[in-house]
Amino acid sequence: MKLPPEGARWLVTLRWPACAAVVLVTWLASDVVEVLENPWPLYLIACAMAGYNTLFYLAQRDKSAGEGYVERDIFLQVLFDLLALTLLLYFADLPRNPFLFYFVFHMIIAGMYLRGWAPYFFAAFATVLVGGVMVLLYLGWLPAHPLRFPSDPPQMPPLDGLDLAGVFLAFASALWLTTYFTTSIRRYVDRAHAEIRQKEKMLGIGQLVAGIAHQIANPLDGIQNCLRRIGEEVGDDPHLSEYVQLMGEALQRIEQTAKRVQAFARPRGVALERTDVNQAVEATLEVLGPLHGRNIRVRKELGNVPPVQGDPYTLQEVLFNLCTNALYAMPNGGTLALRTYALGSKDEDQMGSVAIDVSDTGVGIPRVNLERIFEPFFTTRAQNGGTGLGLSLCRMLISEMGGRIEVRSALGQGATFTVILNPAPPLPESAAEKKPTTMG
Repeated sequence: MKLPPEGARWLVTLRWPACAAVVLVTWLASDVVEVLENPWPLYLIACAMAGYNTLFYLAQRDKSAGEGYVERDIFLQVLFDLLALTLLLYFADLPRNPFLFYFVFHMIIAGMYLRGWAPYFFAAFATVLVGGVMVLLYLGWLPAHPLRFPSDPPQMPPLDGLDLAGVFLAFASALWLTTYFTTSIRRYVDRAHAEIRQKEKMLGIGQLVAGIAHQIANPLDGIQNCLRRIGEEVGDDPHLSEYVQLMGEALQRIEQTAKRVQAFARPRGVALERTDVNQAVEATLEVLGPLHGRNIRVRKELGNVPPVQGDPYTLQEVLFNLCTNALYAMPNGGTLALRTYALGSKDEDQMGSVAIDVSDTGVGIPRVNLERIFEPFFTTRAQNGGTGLGLSLCRMLISEMGGRIEVRSALGQGATFTVILNPAPPLPESAAEKKPTTMG
């Protein structure tokens, strides 16, 4: 799911009331409840926040709203906000300030809008900032700016190391847990959004294909009827009869193709059953046997994996397609590797799932294409007959079996497609002695 440019603008809009809130809270703390002795550093920081927010506002008016720009803008905004919040808390008794946990909001923003290492960078950055200030205050290397509550003694006692460590531990754990859960939810939403978009595209393609096949079938019936009438009139001429027969056979092949296309485009589900992924890999390699060249080395590593919930022949079709793509990616030879293994607790979505890796040592996939390779009609092999439907169909079929497909690749270093399927439910006691599904 791509980032909308409104995300960066939303942060800029939100920061104006945040600046006003800093000024208001500082005034209340210093002039009304009188717990803050020196409010001027906080007023200056609020002005600095308004200043860099103005720069962000002006920058957004002059630059295009591409996704890369949005991520860069949000990264810089969160970075400046963390520095400003650290300074605000330092000048307002950071160890005892109740607004210390406002850092959590920035972790949520980073986890929602930034990808990769960026959210965890900000979790580490905030942890180091706050932890460093606490250590320097405890050692007395920074001047303290304590809040003066009515219940405080006239002479403030020195900071207690155990209390400071407890506050820091709670603060750091809250930051990291927030970052982890936010990024996990973001990844799940991205995956769900991509699957929904893929199914919508495939549904539209199916309707289009079915409509085209229907339009072909209707006039085809008329042509066949006319051809039969012509055949009746030229029955005495063997040459013309042969030509009519050849034309009839060609029209029949066209009719059969149109019917297959209509059947393919018609919505249908796969028949889920207990499926042995190792047998599916073996069957795929048997079919693939004569297709790979002499310079291709095939390596398989079949683990001791449990049965999965799937369709054995659909799984074989998917693996065959992935292997075919891998062979195309190695025009000068290389290694095609198939590996099966149990993910166990490593899978965030389903405990006990089984993975199948199809790897090659070919040309690799550019990073810019990784997010598009599953889109219908997207292909880098158009000149060699590629239609761009193979991977999109693979993804749709795996999704119908309740699984998912992932890809890892780097340019010039090959690619690995991973098919992940859910474990099959346990057999009833009455069927425990039955043989598992086999494939020819």
